Amino acid sequence: MKKALITGITGQDGSYLVELLLEKGYEVHGIIRRASTFNTLRINHLYKDSHSNTKLFLHYGDLSDANSLRKAIFEAYPDEVYNLGAQSHVKVSFDMPEYTMDITGLGTLRLLEIIKDFQARTGKQIKFYQASSSEMFGSSPAPQNEKTAFHPRSPYGCAKVFAHHLTINYREAYGIFSACGILFNHESPRRGETFVTKKITRGIVRIAAGLDQKIYLGNLDSRRDWGYAKEYVEVMWKMLQQPEPDDYVIGTGETHSVKEFVEAAFRHVGINNWQDYIEIDPRYYRPSEVDNLIADSSKAKEKLGWVANVKFDDLVKIMIEADLKEYGIKK
Repeated sequence: MKKALITGITGQDGSYLVELLLEKGYEVHGIIRRASTFNTLRINHLYKDSHSNTKLFLHYGDLSDANSLRKAIFEAYPDEVYNLGAQSHVKVSFDMPEYTMDITGLGTLRLLEIIKDFQARTGKQIKFYQASSSEMFGSSPAPQNEKTAFHPRSPYGCAKVFAHHLTINYREAYGIFSACGILFNHESPRRGETFVTKKITRGIVRIAAGLDQKIYLGNLDSRRDWGYAKEYVEVMWKMLQQPEPDDYVIGTGETHSVKEFVEAAFRHVGINNWQDYIEIDPRYYRPSEVDNLIADSSKAKEKLGWVANVKFDDLVKIMIEADLKEYGIKK
């Protein structure tokens, strides 16, 4: 039985990845942060307490705490480590740049150092997946592929570039099987409510339910390549099953603006006068913006046999319908 350790297991991607790995017969370990309230909502349907017979085990830890990471890795004894944990909110990274670099950047360094030490002590190889980000490309011209120069436009993007290059360096310097997935924006009903897509779909459903009057947004002209997170975790796993580690750009190859997402989501609930419900709040503008991201995933298609099947309109439908169901609203 293979064993995997996931940082960020309680997040959107982590919850889908643990489902996938359990289906494939893995024993899965996850690192969760200690909190005074339960923060395992996305994986509660999978997790049984430690006294039950289960293949899912949770360890308290934090990417800022090397001691806890070391303990988790040596206890789990994993074949694969998926580093999905991060301070991943781009706007927040401008407010908390030092924290973002510590968790998103140095957290990756801590993991790689521990894996290097683990392999030297045990002789056992760990395959490492680094969740890189399209935000690393920033203002580089679209479409972007593995050879496109990075030009990050936020502390989050800078931290991801740092972690990305570290991962490659540890591959080349120490022979660690380390792969980077440069994933473009991927969404789902499990997306956090402070992210723009979920903010839009949840806001529309609350308007339809008579609970809210407006949705407050920032830049409607930003364009992103939006895919479905549940599909993207499969390609993370595929990267670690290859004979050699490598880096891959992952996306749909389509770009749509925030405004288009708003229009499509409102249209799905039968509201055409969306302008009456949207207010622009300057607080949501970033000091520097990323204008246009489009993934060129030719390499992933050729080497991994992976393509995105869920495209923009289907994604919007999946998210809206999940929120409608949660609020008990029938279309």
